[in-house]
Order: sequence, then C-alpha cells, then structure tokens
Amino acid sequence: MTIEDDNRPARQRVALTGISSRAWEHPADRGALTALRELRGFDDVVRGLFGMWNERGFRLSYLAGAIRVDHRQYPRVHGLFAEAADVLDVAERPELYVSQQPIISGKAIGMDRPFIVISTGAVEKLDDEELRTLLGREIGHVRSGHAVYQTIMTILTRWVTNISWVPVGVIAMRAIIAAMYEWWRKAELSADRAGLLAAQDPAASLRLFMKMAGGGDLSQIDTAAFLEQAAEYEGGGDIRDSIHKIGMTAFSDQPVPVARAAELQKWVDSGDYARILGGDYPRRDDDRDASVTADIKEAAASYRDTLRDTPDPLVTFARRAAGGAADLVGSAARGARDWARGRGDSNGS
Repeated sequence: MTIEDDNRPARQRVALTGISSRAWEHPADRGALTALRELRGFDDVVRGLFGMWNERGFRLSYLAGAIRVDHRQYPRVHGLFAEAADVLDVAERPELYVSQQPIISGKAIGMDRPFIVISTGAVEKLDDEELRTLLGREIGHVRSGHAVYQTIMTILTRWVTNISWVPVGVIAMRAIIAAMYEWWRKAELSADRAGLLAAQDPAASLRLFMKMAGGGDLSQIDTAAFLEQAAEYEGGGDIRDSIHKIGMTAFSDQPVPVARAAELQKWVDSGDYARILGGDYPRRDDDRDASVTADIKEAAASYRDTLRDTPDPLVTFARRAAGGAADLVGSAARGARDWARGRGDSNGS
C-alpha cells in the first residue's frame, strides 16, 4: 500500500439497521425457503440428516486444517469481515476460516453454529472491496439459512453415489438433487445481492465475477467485453446452444459468472438496490408477519417473467410454438363455430 493510499479517506457505507434477509433474497429463493419452512416436521428431518453428517466433526476438520480468522490471524480479512457484518447489522458474527485452495471461493456451512470458509485464492487475488463483497455474500448465505440446505445437497449427493447400483433410487434422487440445484442457483443470486449491499460498490461486484471467471489479473480484461459475453451467453446461438446450457447447469450449484453479473445488474437497474440504500427495506422485526402466499406467488411471477423476457433460443422457440398452437386452436374453434352457425342458418331457412 502506498502513502497516498494510507491518506485516502475511507468511503462511507450506509448501515442497514435491522435489515431482513428478505431484502436481498431472490423471489425464487425466498419462495422455496418459505415453502420448506412451512412444511410440518421439516426441521426435524433436517436435524436428523444433519446429525448423520456430524456438524461438529466437519467444523473440527477446519479447526485442524485451516486458519481461523481473528485480529491476530489474517487481520486484513478480519477487519473487512467486521465491516461487512456491521453494514448488514449482524451483531454475532459466525466463525471465519481461510482454507488452502488456489481458486476464488467461499462457502457457508452448518446449522446450529454456521461458519464461513473462504479460500487462500480469494485472500490473495481480491482487493479490499472485492473481498468485502465476497464476505458479504457468505454472511448473506448464513442470514438466509442457506447453509443448512446446502449441506442437505451434500448429503443427497453422497447418497446417490452410495446407491448408484439401484436404478430407480438413482433416478428419484437425481430428480430431487436437480430441483435443489435449481434452488441453490437462485440462492447464489440472493447472496450476490447481499455482497453488493455489504460493500456498496457495484464495480467491485463486477470485478469479483470477472476474477472468478478469469483469475486475479484484470489488466488484460475489459469490462464492456465481459458484459458482451454475458449478453451473448443469455441469448446467442441456437437451440443446440440452449440444450448445452441445460446440460451445463442442471447439476451445478453455481450460476456461471457472466450470468450472475447480468442478473445483479438487472437488480440494480430495477431500482431495488437504490431503494434499500435509501432506507426502504423489510425489517427483521416484521419477518413474522411476512405472507407465505405472497412469497410463493412472487416466486412464480419471477419464473414467469424470466421465461417471458429471456432471449434464450429454446425458450423463444417454445413461446412461438405455444403461440402458434394457440392460434391454430383458435382458428379451428372459430371455423367450427362459423360452420355450426352456417348449419343452423341453413336448417332454419
């Protein structure tokens, strides 16, 4: 850090006092979470699964093989983590570990005592704003309760491996896992929003996606070109490309970086980000009054809007086919009605 950097005033961020996780949750993510939480006995099932996975043992593995962050170990990370937590009004911060891994990554784990793990690649390759964004993402995962369900996915994936010799069991389990992966990809979009709210720097969020896609050196990467990639991925190519994208994502828990960048930009453009910074956001004290029906309807509307607005060739073809079928049915119905009227008139003459 240069002397000039030391003298540069710290940028002020808006403290989001009392903010509820509903403020950043993607509608499809929140609808799925709401439905799961409303299922009678679901928490007991989750705890049973979690007991089999042994949360304490997994935490001990990081205690033994990673670095626990505090004011003495990775003090830079510790300071940024505290700042992100303060902005999101998280008084009791989860434990944070740094684990040896070259890629940029982070994850939230646990149920009773969730903790966060980030990679050494993230610490080494991200600047302060980008790292604050990543840490805010993982805090968002914890606050939304995502760590629990991500762990269930881990359990189910292991079960599929163990029962791979039972064809029916594998098909059923793969269908469940595919549905959970679809939810988790939406949960990642929620976490991206939480990361942006924690750092309050849209450019840092974009840089984070670029570094996740292409490494830590952005000196030869162009922001406009990266966003062009996102647009081409969303709507370029033909139906064959759409089918390939389905194969790429069906059993992936991560939306691709270019798609995440595009989705976060849509959220900013919608005005929701600015409204939250202006103080217009749901509070934790009101969570108990949130409408389950409204959350589920909003999730359905989100999927409907996505299908309506996406330029994806396969979806566009399906819309046109559906429209053509509707026109054909309508034409047949009108023809039958006109024929029936004509028959009536001839019989009456």
